[in-house]
Amino acid sequence: MRIRVRHATHYRYDTPAQNALQLLRLTPRSHDGQFVRRWRVAVDADARLVKSEDAYGNITHLVFIAGPLDSVEIVIEGEVDTIESHGIVRGTRERLPVGLFLRETELTRPTAAIRRLARETSAAQGGAVLATLHSLNTTLHDDLSFDVAATSMTTTAGEAYAARHGVCQDFAHVLIAAARSLQIPARYVSGYFLRTDTTTQEAGHAWMEAYVPDIGWIGFDPAQGECTTERYVRVAVGCDALEASPVRGSRTGGTEEALTVALTVAEGRAVTQGQWQSRRGQIQSQGNQSQSQGPAEDDAQQAQSLSKPSQSQSQS
Repeated sequence: MRIRVRHATHYRYDTPAQNALQLLRLTPRSHDGQFVRRWRVAVDADARLVKSEDAYGNITHLVFIAGPLDSVEIVIEGEVDTIESHGIVRGTRERLPVGLFLRETELTRPTAAIRRLARETSAAQGGAVLATLHSLNTTLHDDLSFDVAATSMTTTAGEAYAARHGVCQDFAHVLIAAARSLQIPARYVSGYFLRTDTTTQEAGHAWMEAYVPDIGWIGFDPAQGECTTERYVRVAVGCDALEASPVRGSRTGGTEEALTVALTVAEGRAVTQGQWQSRRGQIQSQGNQSQSQGPAEDDAQQAQSLSKPSQSQSQS
């Protein structure tokens, strides 16, 4: 499947900001389940982009924007080819030991109620890790209500589970907390989801990955009640939403910041089996080059200033 993404974030200030700094985790990597055909990050202001990686191996861009700024827009767009893997995630860049993802954070600390849910579910499944994760995923999908107005970026897993509502971030945090309470390594994933009912969305998507012995990492999405499929574009990982946040930043000066997001996730031209096998071969051939970018990241990814093409910066 080919998925096209265009994600525009627009900031407007009542009085001009002197400057702004943004950290972006908005660029996916290729792995066995997805191939990044093309991807770019663009800013409609006088900006300097510095491409790097964080501790998890996520691609990051530091965006330094000079003022005065009445407004600024950051646009991410590209195409990714995906293939059905039934949730199994392989060929990713793993910089840290699996055991790190047992670490609790403020947002994912399990409460007594979450521990009880995890313990009872595990007992009902005879302690089988994979069956327990599937059952927890289904239970949370059925028990929690999706409500965009009910929570915030600082809502914890315990708060969301007690209220029985939240957004995809909260669903993921609760499942992560439950898994870790059973000593199952789990991590937060940010990315995009191709819906069947609309191409326009209000925000990106989030889910979790759990490590299952003899299989590896598997993606679970309690907001959708399924394992991840070819309709998902995997972008960044972390121990919680703050560590995999698509955009974090600060500014100097400026008052009354207004933020608007325009996101389109749509299906592109179908990918043939021959095309996929060729691209998968490219990914695998670079698997041992730990310091290099993935094939499409080298060849197609660009970061540039939309308003000043003569001063554009290509990140490779």
